[in-house]
Amino acid sequence: MDRFRLDAHVKILDERIVERAKARGLDGLVYAPHFVRLPEIRSRAERFSDSDLLVVPGREVFTGDWRSRKHVLAVGLTAPVPDFITLEGAMAEFERQGAAVLAPHPDFATVSLEAHDLRAHRDRIDGIEVYNPKYLEVHGDRARELAREFDLPAFGSSYAHLRNTVGEVWTAFDRDFKTIEEVVDALREGAPRRVYHRNGPIHRIRCAEEFTHLFYENSWGKIDRLFLSGTEPTHPDHIAYDGRFDDVSVY
Repeated sequence: MDRFRLDAHVKILDERIVERAKARGLDGLVYAPHFVRLPEIRSRAERFSDSDLLVVPGREVFTGDWRSRKHVLAVGLTAPVPDFITLEGAMAEFERQGAAVLAPHPDFATVSLEAHDLRAHRDRIDGIEVYNPKYLEVHGDRARELAREFDLPAFGSSYAHLRNTVGEVWTAFDRDFKTIEEVVDALREGAPRRVYHRNGPIHRIRCAEEFTHLFYENSWGKIDRLFLSGTEPTHPDHIAYDGRFDDVSVY
C-alpha cells in the first residue's frame, strides 16, 4: 500500500524540513503556508523538490472575514486566489481551475468548514482531514464521522507549523507519483489511501507543541496580522489580483 507517502499539509519549508521529511520516509509534501501568494509558493516548492522528495504547492485559503473565517486547502491551482473572499467565491474559482479541494481540520475551533458547509459544497470537495497533531481525540472522531456522513476520502497531515512535526502524520497511496499533476489527480479522484501517524511519548510531545502553537496563532499572531502588519500580500485588494475578486471580497 505504501507506494507514496505524502504529508498532505505543511506550513514551513527549508533544507532541514527536506532532510527531516526524507529521514521520516516521506515521498512528498504539500507546502501551503499562510498568507503567501501562489507564485512564491510554487517557486519555493520547485527549489526544494528533487528525485527523492516531491514538494507540491498548495494554498490554504482563508475565506470569509477574521470573525467568520473558514480554511480550505486547494492543491493544483493554476492561478492565484486571494484570502478574504466568500466561501462560495473560492469554491467556484477552485472548480474553474480544476484544483483538488480539501477540507483541513473540519469542525475544528472557529476556522473550519462545518457540516453545513460540507453539505453545501459536497460535490466540490475531494477529501477530509481525519488526523493532524493539533487534534484532540474528539476532533479526530468528529472528522471521521463527517468523512463517513458525506462519503468523502480521508487524508492526514502533520499540519506542521513547527519543524519537528513534519512526518509525524502521512497519507499513504497504493501508487507512485512522479509529478505534481499526478498527486493532484489522485486527490481529485479519491485514489485508495490510508492515513498513518506515529505513536508513543515523542509523538504526544509533538502534538502538544503544535497545539500550544495554536494559541500563539490566535493571540499575538492574530493581533500582529490585524493591527501591525498592514495589508496581507494575499488580500483581494492587492495589485497582483487586478480587481478580479472584487465581487466576492469580504473587505
